[in-house]
Amino acid sequence: MRAKHHFRLPLVAWLLAGSVAFAVETNSVSRPGGFQFEGKISRPVLENYLARSITMEGLLNGRGDLDDNIRMLKYIGAKYVGRALCLWNAENDFSNNVQRARAAVPKVLAADPDLILEACVFETVNPKINEIEIPGWVFTAFGLPPEHRNFRFDDLIYPAAQRRPMGPNAQVPDESRSETQLWFYYQAVTYLDLGCEGIHFGQVEIMNRNDPNNDHWARLLGLVRDYASKHARRHMVICDGHTPTGGLMHDGNPLLDFNAFPLRIMETPDQPQAAILKLGFSDGLYNRSKGGTTFSGWTCQHLPYFVEFDNYGVSQHPGQPNTKGEFNWVWGYDEITWFAHQPKAYRANWLQYAWDWVRRTDPNGYLEMPGSRTARSPDTRWYFANNPGAAVPTGLGDEDSIRAVWARDSEQSAGVPERRSPTRLDANSWPHDQNR
Repeated sequence: MRAKHHFRLPLVAWLLAGSVAFAVETNSVSRPGGFQFEGKISRPVLENYLARSITMEGLLNGRGDLDDNIRMLKYIGAKYVGRALCLWNAENDFSNNVQRARAAVPKVLAADPDLILEACVFETVNPKINEIEIPGWVFTAFGLPPEHRNFRFDDLIYPAAQRRPMGPNAQVPDESRSETQLWFYYQAVTYLDLGCEGIHFGQVEIMNRNDPNNDHWARLLGLVRDYASKHARRHMVICDGHTPTGGLMHDGNPLLDFNAFPLRIMETPDQPQAAILKLGFSDGLYNRSKGGTTFSGWTCQHLPYFVEFDNYGVSQHPGQPNTKGEFNWVWGYDEITWFAHQPKAYRANWLQYAWDWVRRTDPNGYLEMPGSRTARSPDTRWYFANNPGAAVPTGLGDEDSIRAVWARDSEQSAGVPERRSPTRLDANSWPHDQNR
């Protein structure tokens, strides 16, 4: 049973004003330039994908109903499917998860071949890695003589004085170590062979403590891209990662194809359970994405990026304000759990507000929509945007809200004058703009 929050009158009135509604008469997918690429990707096409991005954590590894998820993705017009193969501590059940994904990928791509499915190579490893044998082709890719052995946990992690735990028995890997490069390459190539074309490399900047110039990152990503140029569906892999400093840079240029980061949502104590976005709050990426010459050959002052609803746990005071300034809790929750606890009308309006705020604040940024994500409270263990039904009984029904935001963006991209609906909230009803 979902916990019920008691809202003060001003917020109740704001919520009851109605949800964002647009007549979806345009193609909710369309953006000038389309979604075609081969070997390299132009900035307009990359941004078209970011503008139709959605987190679907675990889509390819058994989270939710696959058929209904495919239906929803097609209905709303999604194109970049973030965290579709999302194996935290992938070594735990790597082979079985890969086999399941191998069966799922063709079904998803049959619905829309333009989709980019993203897999993840995360910033965590545990001793279970000792049970996975290293294929000979992994050694060969690095110019090393093949050995008949398994990965070695102790050779992946930081030296004793530098170690950083990442959950029970797990550690942050040191990407400067050759063993880590072998493991990351093995994962990435396996995911490319499945049909994934995007790879999220997690918190890239907590793994490079011993790689100050990112030379080792450059080598690894170069090898992954070289493999993709020969074997990926469209002969390219789209690489991203969380970049709190603004970018994973090498010789003055970005190593990633785009940056990614949490939204960094700020609660508003004077309006219980409400929250806003604010320029300069926490370590938000807005206006800080570093640019240069990309792998695809185009130059930018600021690399495009998206911001996502992050999940990182629940505080000791769920549902209560963060009066002590702890971490980045939003009313005691991580971002997606806070969002899942809000009424449907509020969620619909907040998505449009967040989309508009990000695009207005930094034209290089895009909101990655929430579709499927781990939530972290006893009454809410997972967020599904799907409409509720037999396939997804716990779905929260945010499909139409996401589709409406993208439909409005399609109109604006096509130069159609903005249409106002009687049910759309007046600008004065949005959360207060804190940019100025």
